[in-house]
Amino acid sequence: MVSKRVYIDHLKNVALFSECSRKDLERIASRSDVVDLPAGRVLMYEGKSGSEAFVVLAGQLAVRRKGRKVAELGAGSIVGELALLDQGSRSATVDFITDCSLLVVSRQALLGAVAEVPALSHKLFAALAGRLRNVDGRNYV
Repeated sequence: MVSKRVYIDHLKNVALFSECSRKDLERIASRSDVVDLPAGRVLMYEGKSGSEAFVVLAGQLAVRRKGRKVAELGAGSIVGELALLDQGSRSATVDFITDCSLLVVSRQALLGAVAEVPALSHKLFAALAGRLRNVDGRNYV
């Protein structure tokens, strides 16, 4: 079995976790699982609730909104991260273009890490605010 420490570099490169220390990332990785899934499968459906995010370790995913492909994601990307914060409805359907390996970060795992280190929540909020600013800026340019 591969040590969960292998996935720390993947987490570090994800915008949501970019403000986290190596120790914070170790806490998150230790609570996460890895899944390998085949091409053609659907990971999540738009409008359905979710409680986990997925970091792409290998492979390609297609993101669709209202049936229209809006993005392709590869290694180093994260999908479903809003579910870590509010367990709301998924904003897109995501399916596998190729076989994929994913690091699954559940809301429960993230909240466990935050309970252990409350300052981690401030780092996550800062990273999320940065992402929202980028999206907002793109919509008004």
